[in-house]
Amino acid sequence: FMENLSVVIITYNEEKNIGRCIDSIRRIADEIIILDSYSEDKTVEIAVQKGAIVKQKKFEGFIEKKNSVLEIANYPYVLSLDADEIPDEVLINSILESKKQFTHKAYSMNRCTNYCGRYIRHGIWYPDTKLRLFDKSVARWGGINPHDKVELSASYPVKHLKGDILHFSYNSIEEHIAQNNKLSSMAASSLLQQGKRTNKMKFLVNPMWAFFLDYFLRLGLLDGFYGFVIAINVAHFTFLKHVKLYRLQQGTRQKQI
Repeated sequence: FMENLSVVIITYNEEKNIGRCIDSIRRIADEIIILDSYSEDKTVEIAVQKGAIVKQKKFEGFIEKKNSVLEIANYPYVLSLDADEIPDEVLINSILESKKQFTHKAYSMNRCTNYCGRYIRHGIWYPDTKLRLFDKSVARWGGINPHDKVELSASYPVKHLKGDILHFSYNSIEEHIAQNNKLSSMAASSLLQQGKRTNKMKFLVNPMWAFFLDYFLRLGLLDGFYGFVIAINVAHFTFLKHVKLYRLQQGTRQKQI
């Protein structure tokens, strides 16, 4: 006997990734549910071909979309993945073992990022523990866009599973820089809505701390050239987030005058 598991994925223009993701979860998924934001490429076509249930909804934010897909899932337990993620063999076996009987309301696992063709094993990107398998009756997505996280309705014990989610992030440094720009705008808007504020001192201090934490304290330097590139980009993201938040603050202040 195995308990049922829904695997839920949100997508937008993921034709490069979605096939690999669906193929990787066949042994653990009793249904694959995809909530797509009206992709303009072949994402939906590929997903349907591979047997996934596909629904579509306008994008309102990562948190909102990930909560919406939970409502479509037919089984109580769900595994939430992004289209550019797959479970490795060790994690698949851990999930299969758990499916014999779900003893916990929530399960966590590590995530290992593939950056420009290389797996990153240090810095703030690893082990990057994620809570992704849970009973949806006691869990919702929260956090601040774009940094969403699963929040439990009570302090349930979380079981950590062996194995990694493999995250195929950026194929080029250009992609990373473009995404930094996009996500920092989203983060600045979310922070402003939450009443958070910044100042010019943070433009300097926070990026420097972000670099020091990633590269030295969390040993990103052991990942060689790409470890350095990531640490610089982590600092750059932090800088952009604060500068954009400052600009939004100034705009809000001028409207109030």
